Amino acid sequence: MSYDALLWLSFGGPEGPDDVMPFLENVTRGRAVPRERLEEVAEHYHHFGGVSPINELNRKAIAGVEAELRAQGVGIPVYFGNRNWEPYVTDTVGRMAADGVRRALVLATSAYGGYSACRQYDEDIVRALDAVGHDAPELTKLRQFFDHPLFVECFADAVNVARMQLPEKVRGTARLVFTAHSVPETADRASGPPAEGGRRYSRQVAEAARLVAAECGIDGYDVVWQSRSGPEHVPWLEPDIVDHIDMLAEKGTQAVVVCPIGFVSDHLEVIWDLDNEAAERAAEHGIAFARALTPGGDARFARMVVELVREHTEGAPARKLSTMALAGCTVNGAPCAERCCEPAPAR
Repeated sequence: MSYDALLWLSFGGPEGPDDVMPFLENVTRGRAVPRERLEEVAEHYHHFGGVSPINELNRKAIAGVEAELRAQGVGIPVYFGNRNWEPYVTDTVGRMAADGVRRALVLATSAYGGYSACRQYDEDIVRALDAVGHDAPELTKLRQFFDHPLFVECFADAVNVARMQLPEKVRGTARLVFTAHSVPETADRASGPPAEGGRRYSRQVAEAARLVAAECGIDGYDVVWQSRSGPEHVPWLEPDIVDHIDMLAEKGTQAVVVCPIGFVSDHLEVIWDLDNEAAERAAEHGIAFARALTPGGDARFARMVVELVREHTEGAPARKLSTMALAGCTVNGAPCAERCCEPAPAR
């Protein structure tokens, strides 16, 4: 089937101090997050000059995909749009329409299902199409890729590199800890259609962790969570990475390798929650700490994206390592399955 372009759809982030609070207001709109919580999170961004690395990392990853598309003879341009900051996806879809794009594929920068990881990107597509109107191109979002062999290879190699950064005397005893963004437990239960309960967000993360650990030849590992942002009375996926490090210290762990399996790029929640908070807690306990890099800048990630594109343009086989059913492809924002990735019930 013929497509005119690829839309790279991401979360967005501030690119200067004056952007921080408006960006956070965009992210939390309609969620009644207290102002003091926004101010607390804003300080994380100001710690890095008010700039999130996510937009620049996306631009670099896009350049890698553009180069791979050219190398493989796939002659489509790549457009960049965000949910929460410039370039906004609605503006980008408008530009695509003005450029004459009629049918485009969409790569959402999340490997997983779930409301925030998948369904919200469908909603972004719907809003953009509604705003642009009848001239808007048809948009088909690519599938989830948490179990793609190249995604797994990138993380496995990153874990091995991180382990080599540890002092030699503790390297062999290092505990491997996978981490992903926490969500409310109710959201996790709603992150797969009833007939596919095994496709919950948390189970997809666990499966990706299993695949990476197996590729590394590691039997013992943990899956934990980070970046919780909701009210204390609402149960979220646990344990938190910092609490888990406390527990490892009680067990006498001397070294840890943390792998941010839930993230495509080293954006602020990775460098703050892991490189700052988790690393500092490990240091307090005298635990050697190393963190694996995310795969967005890896040439294999670009090859994976082009493979996902070819599944649609050429009917290429879908490569995957898990037994979970393929999911995540949507046309013009329609859910990939009935009741898939619904928002959690209000609490």
